[in-house]
Amino acid sequence: MTPPDSEPLVTPLSPTDVRTAPAIAAVAPAPAGPASLDDVRRLAQTLRERMRDQVMGRDDIIELVLVALFADGHVLLEDYPGSGKTTLAKSLGHSIVDDLHHDEIADFRRIQFTPDLLPSDVTGVMIFDTATNGFSFRRGPVFAYVVLVDEINRTSPKVQSALLEAMAEKQVTVDNTTHRLDDLFFVLATQNPLDSVGTYPLPMAQLDRFLFKLSMKHIDRASELEVLRTWGTPRTPRELPKVTRGHVVASRGLIRSQVAVDERVQECLVDIARLLRADKRVRQGVSTRCLVQAIPALQTLAVLRGRDYVSSADLESLAPVLFAHRLDCAPGVQVDALITETLRAPIERLSRQTIGGA
Repeated sequence: MTPPDSEPLVTPLSPTDVRTAPAIAAVAPAPAGPASLDDVRRLAQTLRERMRDQVMGRDDIIELVLVALFADGHVLLEDYPGSGKTTLAKSLGHSIVDDLHHDEIADFRRIQFTPDLLPSDVTGVMIFDTATNGFSFRRGPVFAYVVLVDEINRTSPKVQSALLEAMAEKQVTVDNTTHRLDDLFFVLATQNPLDSVGTYPLPMAQLDRFLFKLSMKHIDRASELEVLRTWGTPRTPRELPKVTRGHVVASRGLIRSQVAVDERVQECLVDIARLLRADKRVRQGVSTRCLVQAIPALQTLAVLRGRDYVSSADLESLAPVLFAHRLDCAPGVQVDALITETLRAPIERLSRQTIGGA
């Protein structure tokens, strides 16, 4: 199967009131993409092996990051300092090969959010060129395939809003001109769960843009010992294969078209959302956007588990990381326990029904 033609990297936001930046011409066509779900699984396994080679004891987090990548979502990591978030993001970004052969888009960029950061430090800025006596756009670090946003809650809401447009619409607007990000654009953002001094809590509207919010706890004893044993020891570099950005983008379309989502799964999703909204302990329930984003995530997890249909087990696995960060609950309410309690009846009804090849 040949992937759909790549969109130009720069497209107009509106044909009337927003100027258009010039497109970046691709030097070479993208290679042929995956032809089946088995190809997608092999692609995901390649990424998994490269990430596991660099990050120890994080298999569960790696799987969910891959689900988000292929589901075209973004991930918020709530972690402790020194837990391997940068290594995790770099291992993913450096596993993806640029098949468009241009210099404007990097495979991986890290943005350290600080209180004095400006939106232009993220999106880019117009620079006056004395040679041409005109302005040109210098792209910011957000123009990358994988972007690590470190300590996202330490910058002002103005900068957070600039990132919000990029995450929601895969574009940035600078000086009334819209610049299109790459189709692969994937954000891994982090925040410290304990240190709240000098932070700007993310509003619910921005939290809703993240497909998952994952908590990275300390790794197990055996993995931590392995890190100490191998630290500073020369390692023979493993020549593990990489994947192309075109293959990842094409895999997303293949997953959407070839993984069945039974109507009863959709009904179960809606029933869970309505139960959460109606619960008196919940001040703000999950959005319809959340339910829409849940579908490709469930499809991707089904593929990684070797199926071409979504089952109740997929929904049960992903519901906590899909819903928890989108709920605004009354003080003292344990969100995880609330979700588990709400899931019980709808999931039991769904699991008693035959779906796909189950």
